Amino acid sequence: MRKKPILPAGLLRRLEAGVLGLAVLWAAAVTAGSDTAAAALSALREALPMGALRWEMGDLWTRDQLSPAAVLAISQAPLLLSARAEVAELWQSAETAPPAAADEETEEAAPTPVEESSLDAPPPAAVDNGVPARTLVPNDPSGYTVFGRCYISSSRDQELPLTALGEPFAAELTAEEPQILILHTHGSEAYTPAPGTEVVWSGDYRTTDTRYNVVKVGDEMAAVFGEAGISVLHDRTLYDYPSYSGAYDRALAAIQSYLTQYPSIRFILDVHRDAIEDSQGSQYKVVSPIEGVGTSAQMTLVVGSDGSGLTHPDWMENLRLAVALQQDILTEYPTLMRPLLLRNSRYNQHATTGSLLVEVGAAGNAPEEAALAGRLFAQRMTEVLRAQSK
Repeated sequence: MRKKPILPAGLLRRLEAGVLGLAVLWAAAVTAGSDTAAAALSALREALPMGALRWEMGDLWTRDQLSPAAVLAISQAPLLLSARAEVAELWQSAETAPPAAADEETEEAAPTPVEESSLDAPPPAAVDNGVPARTLVPNDPSGYTVFGRCYISSSRDQELPLTALGEPFAAELTAEEPQILILHTHGSEAYTPAPGTEVVWSGDYRTTDTRYNVVKVGDEMAAVFGEAGISVLHDRTLYDYPSYSGAYDRALAAIQSYLTQYPSIRFILDVHRDAIEDSQGSQYKVVSPIEGVGTSAQMTLVVGSDGSGLTHPDWMENLRLAVALQQDILTEYPTLMRPLLLRNSRYNQHATTGSLLVEVGAAGNAPEEAALAGRLFAQRMTEVLRAQSK
């Protein structure tokens, strides 16, 4: 005796047609963005397991942003399942949070060294721009690694091998051109001109006017290197304007482009300026009187490393270069350099073994003081590189 079908044949055929139609619609939705048969097949392979899982869970129609795995997890806990709407809201807020940039850690500003104090006698200012002046010097070796005249403030957990600091650095001048690239990741960082000077500010102590920002310092450095016969490229692009965020990523793209076009580049100087406040939050400038020359802004060399976890295997070579420059400059100008900073961030310095971040003065310094510092730095760097290349 034949069993009667559970559903009439006509209704069963309509259900089968409906299911087939839904399957076709689902497949069409999944493959909508595919422009080839291979891409469509790949999309189906990826989507089919999730679709099957949703079918099994009875969650075929997506009511919220929860993934099948999340629905499966909360279905095991009645309390979570009853609060599905709240869970979905938290899930969505986490998913839509802006992602960190690939090299976001390099956006941090270089912090002030451990301990510095002002010299007793207030130094004369080259330009009366209304900002109080101080000459900062390290007052205690505690917290520093000291190598000769060089005080190093390190953020790294590991101790620095002193014997390695005095070894010759890797980068050197060659007969090829160009040799040096100067650029400014934060090119709109500006100085404080004399009262009454008309400046269009783009932010706090920032301007696109290259007469008053760090691009002018790069001009001075490039001129000194050029006069010494060293071929130099100066990129005057403001990578931090109009958007400050992502400046290091944009600068890195430019660095890689330069190195591809000019593989002769051995040294990269990223020129910035610092921002220093007293305990009341007031800006002051850092200066170094240079006998017979004038009053210069003090400078800080910042060296990046692999402490953040980003690849930077040759950071010690950059540190050796920085130490050699610091030693030479302080021999000639005892208060021109503030303590050297070694940081976990890499500041795009993985691009070459001759990369340095040079902070020239602070926001309170006059543009003229910063320009003099740039010239003095380039003069001494020229001498150090010539001596090393002999």
